[in-house]
Amino acid sequence: MAEPIRLKDLVEVDGVRGNDLVGYGLVVGLNGTGDGLRNAPFTEEIMTNMLERLGVNITGEDYRPKNVAAVFVTASLPPFSRAGSRIDITVSAIGDATSLLGGTLVMTPLNGADGQIYAVAQGTIIAGGISAQGQAARVVQGVPTAGTIPSGARVEREVPFDFSGVTTLRLALKTADFTTAARIEAVINAEFGARVAAMEDAGTVTLTLGRTGLNPAHAIARIENLLVEPETKATVVVDQRSGTIVMGADVRISRVAVAQGNLTLRVEEAPLVVQPNPFAEGETVVVPRSSASISKDGTGLALVPGGTNLSEVVAGLNALGVAPNDMIDILKSINAAGALHAEFVIQ
Repeated sequence: MAEPIRLKDLVEVDGVRGNDLVGYGLVVGLNGTGDGLRNAPFTEEIMTNMLERLGVNITGEDYRPKNVAAVFVTASLPPFSRAGSRIDITVSAIGDATSLLGGTLVMTPLNGADGQIYAVAQGTIIAGGISAQGQAARVVQGVPTAGTIPSGARVEREVPFDFSGVTTLRLALKTADFTTAARIEAVINAEFGARVAAMEDAGTVTLTLGRTGLNPAHAIARIENLLVEPETKATVVVDQRSGTIVMGADVRISRVAVAQGNLTLRVEEAPLVVQPNPFAEGETVVVPRSSASISKDGTGLALVPGGTNLSEVVAGLNALGVAPNDMIDILKSINAAGALHAEFVIQ
């Protein structure tokens, strides 16, 4: 059974979202790791324009510095950001610069999708890697051509949005599920003691504010900490490059046999019937009992019978030291046979 999760971690409020920003700027102060201006003429162009705006005329001059680099600057403008607040930015080289380590981003306007300037970025870059080079060898660790500037941009324009005038809130589930949406509807209605929430589909629950007597901000503050037990689809995710396997607790496999090397896997179900004592009140209960054994002796892989928890199978294979790629091949074979009752995702 899943643990109860706060409502704010399960849904997004329709209309309350961030906005992506992008800008084109110049990084200066690099230690000879900047763009080669012959291969990146756009760097020379933006540098010339910037110097001319500062009153320096270099037209016709043979100016070939190696300490500047052209970059793209990206950021996300959070909802309800006000003018004067600061946001984090990411800086990425677009020329042939080898490192942005130690560089300083010069004042760069950041535009939204509508072409308007919403923020201005500037500051010292924190690069995510390091590069060292000699005459005959070079070593690179991480990604030195990209970095971040925490609080590196100041918001200059606010996104207009009259949140206080909203009469209906639409809660969008991050993972659409009919059961989870129904539980959210029930929890909200129980909180207000009236039918104020209605499930539209697997991904949307509508909250009518007129029935709550609260404005949108107070309504969200009242419901966002309500606990809801989410329901998720049985899923198995494998990454063949790294050998990572992630699966949910509800994954099950049916009766199937798979040959894989010299492994022998046997899973048996032996349900136990428990009866009450004579002349005692009670009911007969069937208690499920499973036994699983895996060994490296044998010629096949046998799963008998169905209803087995796949996590137990994988745990047994791990205990034997089975290689991750072999384990993924076993899961692929079980899924191809139609015995894996889960969504199988390969990355």
